[in-house]
Amino acid sequence: MKIKNIGVKVTLPQSSPGKDKHDPFFGNLRVRGRTFIGKVVSTKSTRTAKIEFSRLFHLKKYERFEKRRTRIMVHNPDSIKAEEGDIVRVMECRPISKTKNFVIIEKIK
Repeated sequence: MKIKNIGVKVTLPQSSPGKDKHDPFFGNLRVRGRTFIGKVVSTKSTRTAKIEFSRLFHLKKYERFEKRRTRIMVHNPDSIKAEEGDIVRVMECRPISKTKNFVIIEKIK
C-alpha cells in the first residue's frame, strides 16, 4: 500500500498499515492546524494515547512565570504504535471522538 503525503516533513512509518481508517498516512484522515511535541504518559485505551507537555504561564501580579502542564488525548495509529515514555509529534485533525482532536504523526524517540 502506498504511503500518502500529509504535507509535513516527518519520518515516514516503517510498519505495515493495518486497518485503521484514522491513520494520516494510510487512511482517510487529514491533518491541519496546531502541532505539539510531547511525552506519551498513558496508552491504556485502544488506539488512544495521553500525551503531556509543559508550558510557561505568566503571573502578572508577581511578574514571574510558573510551569504548567497540559495533557491531551490523541489518536495512536497502527502504523506508529507509540508506547509510554516515547517523545512524539502530534498534529490537529478533525474530531475523532468527544475528546480526541489530535493524531500522532511521528515518533521522535
